[in-house]
Amino acid sequence: MPRGMKMGPRWWHGKLKGGGYRLTIPREAILNILSKTSEHLSAEEIYMSAHKTYPAIGLTTIYRTLDLLVQMGLIFKFDFGDKRARYELAEGLQGKAHHHHLLCTACGKIVDYTDFVDEEKELLNQTEKGLSKKYNFRITNHLIQFYGLCGKCQMK
Repeated sequence: MPRGMKMGPRWWHGKLKGGGYRLTIPREAILNILSKTSEHLSAEEIYMSAHKTYPAIGLTTIYRTLDLLVQMGLIFKFDFGDKRARYELAEGLQGKAHHHHLLCTACGKIVDYTDFVDEEKELLNQTEKGLSKKYNFRITNHLIQFYGLCGKCQMK
């Protein structure tokens, strides 16, 4: 970490230490980068951002660290159909904030959908409950992506 740069404790510090992992520079760099954006960044974008502050960090280290952070549940990895894995934090300052994604198939715009109405929540709860019972499967999370055209692309 560059001199003079002091980081306050973040929610992920306890999760790393609780999992038996050290807080290394690559881990801290990636988590800090993802905590400061609402974008869904690729490994290359994370690398370019981290490399500005930590010039010795390599792309291979970024990939390995991303894999570990996904495995630990600290970040989510998404495939939005653009042949590039995308990443975001699993939770923010207010804790876990579950959301779904709306993906424009024309321009690639990604919208985080968080404003669920009661009927949507009930449908998802019933679906999870039914699948759990039917397949004797404990669901811990789900990922829903809707594909279509955004307002701008519909106008074209």
